Amino acid sequence: MINRDDFISGKEWERFLDFSRDLETPCIVINLNTIRLNYQRLRGLFPYSQIYYAVKANPEKEIISLLSEMGSNFDIASRPELDMLLALGIGADRISYGNTIKKAADVAYFYEKGVRLYATDSKEDLRHIATQAPGSKVYVRILIEASSTADWPLSRKFGCHPDMAYDLLIMARDLGLVPCGLSFHVGSQQRDIGQWDDAIAKTKFLFSSLEEDENIRLSVINMGGGFPASYTQATNDLSEYAAEIKRYLVDDFGEDLPKIILEPGRSLVGNSGILISEVVLISRKNNTALNRWVYMDTGKFNGLMETMDESIKYPIVSSKDAPGCKEAEVILAGPTCDSMDILYEDYKYRLPVDLKIGDRLYFLSTGAYTASYASVGFNGFPPIKTYIM
Repeated sequence: MINRDDFISGKEWERFLDFSRDLETPCIVINLNTIRLNYQRLRGLFPYSQIYYAVKANPEKEIISLLSEMGSNFDIASRPELDMLLALGIGADRISYGNTIKKAADVAYFYEKGVRLYATDSKEDLRHIATQAPGSKVYVRILIEASSTADWPLSRKFGCHPDMAYDLLIMARDLGLVPCGLSFHVGSQQRDIGQWDDAIAKTKFLFSSLEEDENIRLSVINMGGGFPASYTQATNDLSEYAAEIKRYLVDDFGEDLPKIILEPGRSLVGNSGILISEVVLISRKNNTALNRWVYMDTGKFNGLMETMDESIKYPIVSSKDAPGCKEAEVILAGPTCDSMDILYEDYKYRLPVDLKIGDRLYFLSTGAYTASYASVGFNGFPPIKTYIM
C-alpha cells in the first residue's frame, strides 16, 4: 500500500477530505498553499535565477495570479495563453514565447502585444521572428538527446545541434535581432542530475566560441524545467539538484554567471493536486484470472494522459485504505471506448480486495499536466473539473 503520509500530511489529508467530500468525480483539487511553498523554496535554492513558470503545466487563473504576485515570469506557447496573462494584468516584459514551432502571424501578434523574448531552433522560424518581431531578443534551443533517466523525455522534436545553434545566433545578429543566449531541456521528471552537467558544458563551448570568433557576447542560459515532482519512483531532493547545478555552472563559467532562466512546471505544481476518481466497474477477464480490472471514471483522455506507456506512476490511495487491509494487484483502466485507455497493466498497483463500485481512488501529485492535457469531450466525457482549495 502507498504510504500516503510520504506525500501529504495527515492534517492536510483531513482538510482535503472535508473540502472534497461532496465534489462530483472526476475532478482535481489544487492546494494553492503548496504552490506558494514550492515557489518560495525554488526561489531560495536558485537565488541567482529568474523563474518563468511553464504555464502549460497548469494554466488555472488562480495559480497564475498567485505566482504573478510572488514575482514569477511566464513561459508560454500560444495566443490564448498570452491573452490570458495579459487579461490578468501581467506585463509583456514578463513573458517569453518559448515555443519553437509558431506561425509568422502568431509572432506578429506577440510582438504587437509587447513581447520581446523569443525561442527558436530553425532558420525558417528565425526569419519569421526577424520579419514580424524586429529587434527582439532570441535564444536558441540546443538539442539534448533522449535520456532513459527522464520519465517524460523532450528530445528530438525540439532543439538543434550545437553547430546549427552557432550558425543561428550569427544569423540572428545579421537579421537585426539580439542574440541573447541558449536554452536546453534535459527532459521532464529528470532523475539524473548529471544531465545538466553535459548541457551546461555545451552552452559554455558556444558562449566562448561565439565571443572569440564572432564577437557575439551571449548573456542568457535558459535551463528549462526537468526538476521532479513526487511520484512513486524516488528522486533526489531539490536541494541536491540546486547544489550540483550551481557547481556545474561555476565549474564552467566561474563566479560571474550569465543570467540564468528556469522554466519549472511540474516541480512547482505537481504535488499541489489530487485527482479524485470513482470506481465504475470491477471485473475479471476469465473465471480463473488472478488480476481484477478496475475501471474508473477518469483515464487517459480526461486527466491522466501522462500514464501513456506507463511513463508517470502516480501514488494512488483508495477510500478503503486502512492499516493492515488486505490488498491484491489490479489493472487500472479508464471509462472510454478506446483500447488505449488502459493506465497501468504492466506496472501492477495493489488495491484493497474489498474495493467496490462507487469507492473513490485518489491520484496524488496530479497538479501538473492533468487538466491541461484533458480532451474537450472524447466519447462525450467532459473535460475534468478543477477546484481550488
